[in-house]
Amino acid sequence: MRNYDLDFLKKFSMVIGILAALTLALILFAHHLQGTLVPEQDPAVAKRTLDRIAPAGAVYAGQTGAAAQAAAVAAAATKAASQVAYGGTMDGGAIFGNLCTGCHTSGAGGAPTMTVASFGARASKGKDTLYKHAIEGFTGEGGHMPPKGGNPALTDDQVKATVDWMLANVK
Repeated sequence: MRNYDLDFLKKFSMVIGILAALTLALILFAHHLQGTLVPEQDPAVAKRTLDRIAPAGAVYAGQTGAAAQAAAVAAAATKAASQVAYGGTMDGGAIFGNLCTGCHTSGAGGAPTMTVASFGARASKGKDTLYKHAIEGFTGEGGHMPPKGGNPALTDDQVKATVDWMLANVK
């Protein structure tokens, strides 16, 4: 081999070596960057995680706690009121079958059963009183009735339709 061939091979080998070192440096730099970037998280996975670790309740203490509790109760009632129960049906039988039958069939909590003997004293007070107790709730020596049967999503008209249905179907 001639002298200029050896000189070319030395310079060519040096260029190849520098390019190989540059390639290796770029690979290592890209690997470093990949390790420092935060991986993108699927929003559905993030929502499920937040729902799973959300607190189950809250502690309310003192005057500030009482105000926060009142605000939370009002917010829950507003949210529930914005949703109409049972698709907005005015069929008292459907509402009774889904909600009221638990107590008014067994007499739980002092609830009158669907008999004349049980409903007689209450029915004699008039529909307006029954409507009021069914909508606002009632606690007395005769028993306990939660407001709107325990479902705040019921409208007043749905409650009245259910009371009317119950009175019409007392046996």
